[in-house]
Amino acid sequence: MSALANRHFSKMNGIGNEIVVVDLRDHPATVTADDARAVAAPNAVPYDQLMVLQPPRLAGTDAFIRIYNNDGSESGACGNGMRCVARQLFAATGKSAMTFETKAGLLNTWQGPTPELYTVDMGPPKFGWQDIPLAEEFRDTRSIELQIGPIDAPVLHTPSVVSMGNPHAIFWVDDVEAYDLGRFGPLLENHPIFPERANITLAHIVDRDHITIRTWERGAGLTKACGSAACATAVAAARLRRTNRIVQVTLPGGDLTIEWRKSDDHVLMTGTATFEFEGRFDPALFASVA
Repeated sequence: MSALANRHFSKMNGIGNEIVVVDLRDHPATVTADDARAVAAPNAVPYDQLMVLQPPRLAGTDAFIRIYNNDGSESGACGNGMRCVARQLFAATGKSAMTFETKAGLLNTWQGPTPELYTVDMGPPKFGWQDIPLAEEFRDTRSIELQIGPIDAPVLHTPSVVSMGNPHAIFWVDDVEAYDLGRFGPLLENHPIFPERANITLAHIVDRDHITIRTWERGAGLTKACGSAACATAVAAARLRRTNRIVQVTLPGGDLTIEWRKSDDHVLMTGTATFEFEGRFDPALFASVA
């Protein structure tokens, strides 16, 4: 029997990033990639990320969270999903701040400046080619040699790359809607330069305080919002000295405020989290799961 059969879930979204939250802290169980894929089936509860809360492993934390993409692969970080988890647990406990452990490390969350906003400390970005990771050395990851299309007239080229707990490549364009990201995204996500695949973002710098992006999310595909991509883009733009360290990032699903804090290098993401509905997983969903 699947670990998720008959389990309660909450369906939420973070500015359009479709999130399913399952709290297994009181009933620990191992969720497999097959379980995660079964949940994402069209007749189930389609999602971008599945946030599975497990009992805390470290003192001072509220849960260990495993994050699954809808193809069953695991992600180290999901900022939009973390805001959804924070909203659920803040409401249940009355707390206004919590600390969670993920594969990417510890993430602190707290109530934002207004009741409908939640802030996640996504930690410091990583820029070393081996930390992102890339398959070969690039001394300067503010831009790397990568393009798609003809050599003399590339469609997309020279992205910035950064890790926000997962790998990101940001292509700077004049119009994020002018490219068929559904076509180019899979090719770039699986490019040999990215041994762990990558999130692919098209970014347009509106001004020093505002960026617009669209993202093909690793393991999930086209998405209305990707919080870690917004963070990676804000950091990459500031590294290029094209924006300030606090910016508004506009995604198809809405806006996020991103601050790359100078005092400790951490990236703070603030945005909404919306509850949609709750239910229990029908055991029949997992009939084909061994």
